[in-house]
Amino acid sequence: MAELDDIIHQPLRLKIMAALNALPATAGLEFARLKKLTGATDGNLGAHIETLAKAGYVAVDKAFVGKKPQTTVTATATGRGAFARHVATLQEIIAGKQI
Repeated sequence: MAELDDIIHQPLRLKIMAALNALPATAGLEFARLKKLTGATDGNLGAHIETLAKAGYVAVDKAFVGKKPQTTVTATATGRGAFARHVATLQEIIAGKQI
């Protein structure tokens, strides 16, 4: 029986991973866009992105555009695989295969 991924299962991290997995594999989202999509505060979003990065689920790229810092978050292949397994497990639960 497959298990839910404890790292992804947390609601804000699930939103982050869902948003990133909706993009092409090499595309990422800017921090400000993720903040708007999730409704999270800067500190809360940053902490959850760090958790996902430590797990190897996202890559974080920090750069400057002009004089402004810009952080872009991209789902890694490992993160995409973990998200797909998590969604598959949820679908099994919904279908009654794990009850």
